[in-house]
Amino acid sequence: MSINTKTFPGIALCFILAIPCWLLGQQFHLIGSPIFAIILGIIIGSLFTSWKREKTGAGIAFTSKKILQWAVILLGFGLNITQILHVGWISLPVIISTIATSLIVSYIIFKMTHIESNTAVLIGVGSSICGGSAIAAAAPVINADDQDIAQAISVVFFFNVVAAFVFPPLGDALHLSNMGFGLFAGTAVNDTSSVTATAAVWDSMKGTGTQVLEYATIVKLTRTLAIIPICLGLASYQVYKAKQVAANSGDAASVNVASIFPKFVLYFVICSLITTILSYMNVDIHFLDIFKTISKYFITMAMVAIGLNTNIVKLLKSGGSALALGAACWIAIAIVSLVAQHIIGLW
Repeated sequence: MSINTKTFPGIALCFILAIPCWLLGQQFHLIGSPIFAIILGIIIGSLFTSWKREKTGAGIAFTSKKILQWAVILLGFGLNITQILHVGWISLPVIISTIATSLIVSYIIFKMTHIESNTAVLIGVGSSICGGSAIAAAAPVINADDQDIAQAISVVFFFNVVAAFVFPPLGDALHLSNMGFGLFAGTAVNDTSSVTATAAVWDSMKGTGTQVLEYATIVKLTRTLAIIPICLGLASYQVYKAKQVAANSGDAASVNVASIFPKFVLYFVICSLITTILSYMNVDIHFLDIFKTISKYFITMAMVAIGLNTNIVKLLKSGGSALALGAACWIAIAIVSLVAQHIIGLW
């Protein structure tokens, strides 16, 4: 599938609808443009006639799949691996602990309930790494449909809002240090914008300028690096499943690893390495900021497309189990984050 006369109308529709969502996201950082995009997409989608879907369906599908992949690739330009690890190394034990906890909890609850496997994976990955960006990166790897993505994004958003209001007074009641709360916010809040909002509330409460905000952001960026091994791991598992199916059917030779393994994940890693190498060579990498901005707009476009293809009735019916999974991951991450930093002496 490529951009042509068949896909262009749908792509143009998503591009135009993304504009107000993007502007609203710049004004309301805690909510963010992806949530506005999904909501608008669902509203517009409910008004679509079959004729309109026939004209725009191919482009909407292209946007929710291919443009989402392009967004993830360009996201790699925002990751300077060496710098993030150099500054955020002290937070790594806590980050690894919280990510492992969220993934384990999501797997256990998936086994205990009837929640969709892809929804469970996306909520687990989104809760443990970096919210919408991680969901956007993982979704194409596991071939998640628009319903799964919308469900996961909505759940992660809900707990982002809760965290922004609950975590600062909770941290104060627990007598966390400034560095301790920065680590708590950076590891226990999902989305980057929500991390900064939560940390900014603490700075205002304690009169610490931007000290906690800056540290929490570094922790969050360090946590974002987990997108690389998680996506590579998921991709490898998809290849493994394909080989198992082929082996059981007696046609193992037909498995084409290159066609199954998502190339966009490797391009994402390459972009991260380019940023890291240029920084290591003392090249001013601010010119790469334009790619990060384009990436965020592409994600907004993709969320519009996902909203347009989302069945709101089905979304609401399955919302209870998804919220329960999100709550379990969120609570587990918060507890492990606090316990881990207590162990390493930051509390």
